[in-house]
Amino acid sequence: MDWGPLSSTALGAVIGIATTLAADHMRALRGRTDADRANRQKLYGDYLAALARTRNHLRITARHAVPPEERAHGAVEAFREGNAYELRYQVAVVAPRDVVEASTAAFRALRDLRDEVEGGAVATDDRYVATRERWDVLLAELRVAMRRDLGRDSF
Repeated sequence: MDWGPLSSTALGAVIGIATTLAADHMRALRGRTDADRANRQKLYGDYLAALARTRNHLRITARHAVPPEERAHGAVEAFREGNAYELRYQVAVVAPRDVVEASTAAFRALRDLRDEVEGGAVATDDRYVATRERWDVLLAELRVAMRRDLGRDSF
C-alpha cells in the first residue's frame, strides 16, 4: 500500500483544522477585546456623566441666593446623589494606570470644589473660581486619557 497520498491527505486535514482553530481563536480574542473596549467606553461615559451631574449640582448650590446652611448641605448631597464615588472605583479596576491617575486627580479637584462650597464659598469667590478652573483642566485631561485608552485620539 502506498502511504504517500494518505499521509498527504492527513497532513492537509491537520493543517486545515489547525488553521480553522487559529482563526477561531483570533476571532474570539478580537471579540473579547472589542467587548472590553465597549464596556470601558460605557463606563467612561457613565463616570463623566456622574462627574458632570455632581459639578452641575455644586454650581447651582454655589449661587449667592442659596443660604449658607443650604449651600453646605447641597454640597454634601451633590456627591451623594452624583454616583461618582461608585463609578470611580469601577474605573480604577478596569482602566489603565494613566486613566486611573487622571480620574483620581479630577475627582479630587471636584471634591475640593465641594469643600469650597461646603465651607461657604459662592461662585464668584476667588478661591471657588480658582478651584473650578483647576477642575476644568483636570477634567479635560481625564477625557484625553480616556479617548487615548479607547483608541480615539482624533476627537
